[in-house]
Amino acid sequence: MSLKFKSFAALALSAAMMFSVAACGTTDSGDAKSESKAKNTTVGYDVSTIKKDDELAKLAASAKTVKSGELSVGMELSYAPAEFYAEDGKTPVGYDVDMSKAIAQTLGLKPKIVSSMFDTIVPSIGSKYDLGITAMTITEERLQSVDFVSYYRAGSTWAVQKGNPKKLDTSDMCGAKIAVQTGTVQEDEANKIAKGCKADKKAEVMSYKRQAEAATAVATGKADVFYADSPVAGYAISQTDGQLEALGDVEGVAKQGIAIKKGDQQLDEAVQKAVQKLMDDGTYMKILKHWGVESGALDKAEINPTDLN
Repeated sequence: MSLKFKSFAALALSAAMMFSVAACGTTDSGDAKSESKAKNTTVGYDVSTIKKDDELAKLAASAKTVKSGELSVGMELSYAPAEFYAEDGKTPVGYDVDMSKAIAQTLGLKPKIVSSMFDTIVPSIGSKYDLGITAMTITEERLQSVDFVSYYRAGSTWAVQKGNPKKLDTSDMCGAKIAVQTGTVQEDEANKIAKGCKADKKAEVMSYKRQAEAATAVATGKADVFYADSPVAGYAISQTDGQLEALGDVEGVAKQGIAIKKGDQQLDEAVQKAVQKLMDDGTYMKILKHWGVESGALDKAEINPTDLN
């Protein structure tokens, strides 16, 4: 099948595909059309005018992990429109990238984006990098390992080939080949579904290191359906020239967070206050609107929120 994805340039090589770039919107609820409205852009929001907050800069400087005037951020750079590579295959772009730069600017630090596999990010917080900003859902399990500052909300979306040739139903995925990204909430949910299937109608969970590979598996027929965060699924759908479509409604809307070393109270507070400042002065919303994902906006940044939805 001939694919015309427009992003994931670096990852397409491993999947024997070539992609170019764009971005799309998401919603907290709604149908496939609202998930796949694309806003073409490969250039991030300009954060250069954001002023350093001296008080927050001092707080960040006293944190346990921040060193040498840098704020290092771990990201899985195949997760458009949150974080991915521009057409040159080496420049990180996306709303998480812009948020990282805006936070660093507020704290008087230089942002350093570190490309990482998603499932390695939480274990590396505080050692390999200061923060993890990578469309990561806040869960009780992850809260045992890292602290979080909430900054966004997203759900999960199923996606199939156009016309749903396997006649799948989101209420019963038994018998389907389900493509997911390793280490995600969607992988956990797919495995739970598989365990609940009868022996004569088992679901096969196909786990990929990169989200682009999961989407490609469905587009090429290797898998029947993929399951991903709603902004990411909407992006993939919008970039396949009608080859993929959403199946059912957005499910399980939950808060996403910025991961921080467990117990690093200074950095927790510095990041929370920086994000809240960006929310209050309008910069945060401008970044989300730039990428067409403003419907997932929060108005309050919290450290380790108890309400995860």
